[in-house]
Order: sequence, then C-alpha cells, then structure tokens
Amino acid sequence: MSQSETAIKVENLGKRYHIYDNPQDRLKQALWLHKKQFYREFWALRDVSFEVKRGETLGIIGRNGSGKSTLLQMICGTLTPTSGEVVVRGRVAALLELGSGFNPEFTGRENIYMNASILGLTREEIDSKYDDIVAFADIGDFIEQPVKTYSSGMNLRLAFSVIAHVDADILIIDEALAVGDVFFTQKCMRFLRQFQKTGTILFVSHDTGAVLNLCQRAVWLDGGIPRKQGPAKEVCEDYLAAFQESAMKKLVAESSRNDGLTGQPRQAGPVKTALEVPAFNPNAKSYGARGATIIAVRLEMPDGKSILSAKGAENMVLTIRAYAHKDIETPILGFYVKDRLGQYLFGDNTFVTYQGQRLVARAGETIEARFSFRMPFLPMGDYSIAAAVAEGTQDKHVQHHWIHDALILKSHGEKSHMGLVGIPMDRTELSLNLETKIENEIAA
Repeated sequence: MSQSETAIKVENLGKRYHIYDNPQDRLKQALWLHKKQFYREFWALRDVSFEVKRGETLGIIGRNGSGKSTLLQMICGTLTPTSGEVVVRGRVAALLELGSGFNPEFTGRENIYMNASILGLTREEIDSKYDDIVAFADIGDFIEQPVKTYSSGMNLRLAFSVIAHVDADILIIDEALAVGDVFFTQKCMRFLRQFQKTGTILFVSHDTGAVLNLCQRAVWLDGGIPRKQGPAKEVCEDYLAAFQESAMKKLVAESSRNDGLTGQPRQAGPVKTALEVPAFNPNAKSYGARGATIIAVRLEMPDGKSILSAKGAENMVLTIRAYAHKDIETPILGFYVKDRLGQYLFGDNTFVTYQGQRLVARAGETIEARFSFRMPFLPMGDYSIAAAVAEGTQDKHVQHHWIHDALILKSHGEKSHMGLVGIPMDRTELSLNLETKIENEIAA
C-alpha cells in the first residue's frame, strides 16, 4: 500500500501507566529516580499495528477495559504513546467522550465556535456553516443555554453536528451513538453512510450489529492486545463466540456455588412485546419529487384497535395514504421497518401485486395501500417505519415522497430472541429416546 493510499498507520503502538499503591510512593519514586521502583507497570495497550486505507471504515471492538479509548486518544494526539508510532494523513474530527470538547459554562453557540475552531475552521467558515450545524443538532432554544444544562442526548446532538460540518477527511467515533434517540441515531447513520463515499472512518462500538452495518474490516482488542483483525464479519463472529464462552463459564461457576443446576426451572411467562406507536409525523425528514405526498401512516390491529395493546406475533395492518398533486402513472406505495441503526428488517410494496394492471391516480385523488402481516417479535428497543410513494416500476421509478421515520415503534419485549427480530413459531417439538428408531433406519 502506498503512503498516498494510507489515512491512518499504527505500528507497534503501546501505552504504559505506573500504578502506585500509596500516594507517598510517587514522592519516593521522584527522589530515588531509577534506583528503586515504587510502582507497578500496567500496559493499557501493547503491540497494536494496523493500517486504514483512504475511504475505508474500520471498526474497533472489545469489552470495557480492552484499550479501545486509549487507542483512539493516541491516534487523535491527545495521549502520548509509550512505544510505537501513529501516522495520520488528513484533517481529523473525533467524537470521543461526550462533551469532552465543550466548556460546560459556555452556551451551545459559543461551544460551536470554540470546538469548530479547534478542529481547524476559520471564523468565516464557522459563520457560513453555523445555521446548518444548529439545524442538524435540532436542540431548539437550548443553543443559547449553557452546555452544563444539557442532557447526554443533547450533548451528542451538538457534538456530532459540529464534527459533521468541519469537512474532515477522517472521522473517529467512540461509542457516541449509544445514547442517542432513534431519530438522531438514524440521522447520524445516514450521514456516516454518505461520508463513507469520500472519507475514512474509525468506528468504536460494543454493538457488533453497528460494526457489521458500517465497517469493511475490524480489529478486536482484548486486554490491550490485538486478538484478531480482518473482515468485519469474521472478527465479530469470533468476538461474539468468545464473549458467549466467557459468559457460559461464569454461569456454570455461579451454578456450582449454588449446588449445581438442580433447582426448579424458572417458569416462562407469556410472550409479550407491547408496542408503543406515536402518531404519524408528517414533518419527519423526507425527500422526493412531490408529485404525490404521504398524508397518513397508521399501524393497527385488523379490527382497527390501537396497537398499544398488541403482543408479539399478532396480525397487524399498516395503512399508507398519499395525495396525488398530479396524474401518477402506476403508483407504488411501500414501507420498510428499521431498527435504531437504520438497518432494514423487512418491508414490502404494492408493485408486484398489481404488476401489469394499468393504474392511474388522477390529480386531487387519494391513494391508499393496506399491508396485512404477522408482526415478528421485536426485541426491546426503538424501531421506525419508513413509508414511500413512487411512480413507475420496481427498477425504474420516480420517488415522489419518502419519509424516513413516518412512525416510531417502541418495543417492550419481555423475551429474548435470536437475531434482529424473532420469528413467531407455529409449533416447536423436542423428542427424546430415539435410539431404537435411528438404529432401525440405519439397518434399513
């Protein structure tokens, strides 16, 4: 790889700390210098090497205390390495600890100017971008209030908005998206996917789903030492396997201390995934030619009852209604259900069902689509429904109105499911003592 293709190069990087058991040991060490050692050595990071190409997104994963934040601080230049070397080519914008670049006594406006100037923007450049930064952060009148009055979510909004507008070559994101609400998290993910087309990203997260969603490669740190690096899928699979193995050993050890696994099994309660569904938000972020506009999106039970009382694995109906501002040839209405990271879980549209039929929505008419389906179990968390109205075919169409977050779903799942969603099982069976049957089948 040529130097011009390398955005970040980390070579044999290490960080060592001196751990003193007593405060007075620091003074003794200063007096004795190197004649006697009054401290213990702790290596937060050791022998880490990797390169990141320009335009690549690299994920850093690992448990708490694995050295992820230490690594990022050395790459950003806020921490001096004990050994090794870091080379960074390009303007860096980093979002490490929330609010770490802010003065809590300053207002949001004052912190925008201070933080953006630290990241390399001139006063004139900040002036030209200020309105866009405020609009992206979307914290309203709090922009004129001291940052010390902000919640963690508001801190994230302002900090991410600043780094999103400084024209950086390299973005470094450390666990920041974990505190955002679903609206802002998806806005950030859309920005990151757009930034990936031209820029380089170093992305740290405990969420392997987010790493798989964004990153081509990943580095797994364990106890300050690189355990594995390579394709994100392989690294995340090995990381999860090791995590589960560790959790199982802990569970077995705890069970042994409690006289083994001979206790009464826990009775499973009824499977329940209560959903909260606020009203349709017509002002949610959207785009399109606006030959037609979505005017209503509803998620209901088949009998029209509110979804607030719904449990998992029930039949539901999603209704999308649009208004045609002009004649629409072959209208298509569709939807996607997304998780908090914006990953598409499932969706559908009307094109295949009505393919070959000549349908025209005249100007001034209303178009309505109803999708009936069995809702999968949604693990606890926030989800959103994107709705769209288009014109044409599946492959060639004009997008008239796409609303990213038309509905927000909040799931209060009481049961753990495997995967992004849980599929409702109609029947599950388990049989024992089949040796005789198997022996007969083999003999035959």
